[in-house]
Amino acid sequence: MFVLIAGGGRTGAQLARLLIAQNHKVRVVEHRREVLSHLHHELPTEAIFEGNATDPQVLDQANAGQAQVLAACTANDADNLMICFWARTCYQIPRIIAQINDPRNAWLFDSKFHVDVALNRSEILAKLIAEEMSLGDMMTLLKLRRGQYSVVEEKVPPGARAVGVAIRDLGLPAECNVAAIIRRGKMVVPHGGTVLEVGDEVLAVTNSEGAELLAALLSPPPAESAAPPPAAGRGKPKAGRAGKKKAGSAKGKS
Repeated sequence: MFVLIAGGGRTGAQLARLLIAQNHKVRVVEHRREVLSHLHHELPTEAIFEGNATDPQVLDQANAGQAQVLAACTANDADNLMICFWARTCYQIPRIIAQINDPRNAWLFDSKFHVDVALNRSEILAKLIAEEMSLGDMMTLLKLRRGQYSVVEEKVPPGARAVGVAIRDLGLPAECNVAAIIRRGKMVVPHGGTVLEVGDEVLAVTNSEGAELLAALLSPPPAESAAPPPAAGRGKPKAGRAGKKKAGSAKGKS
């Protein structure tokens, strides 16, 4: 696949390295001298094209007409929108992906500018952080569909609500599916009647709501709060007035 990347900053360079490692044909279009010097240390020379990607002539010289995918990764939202517009109207690139730098501009990244997929980095990162904060010991192994779904893993501890319960009785939503269970080192392909055991490693494909519910089912029970220590002197009964009087009368008689 031939992927044209507009912008050679950190996102563009990282994307190019990843795609090259997967044996895709990549061309990064960049015009800033300081960025180009870094790119030549990180990428093969044939993957770098010097020029401003907002110029249709530069895109033409970079063989944009042969690209199957365009990724607009510049640091300027207006430039990204312009590049996406040229990519579809001038070169009919079938798949166009754009990076959103300022979340306030997200509403512009739609079909008007021929954007097929808009990636709002701030929103994605915020969702990932919020999700990780709420999942306790659950581990996120992989993100799918721009973070809408995740592959998660958690080991069933003693006392968890899911212990001894069949998967179909857990009350999981439709978008939360237990895909596999590692039990005593062996893979178990789960079905509705599979009963979870202590020590099972549960792998599931789920959205954020399902992950939250699954984390609650697989979490250890809350620790019982310890009883408060007795107040000072509570264990020793105090002598009442009657006791004091008896003690005093006994002294008088002696």
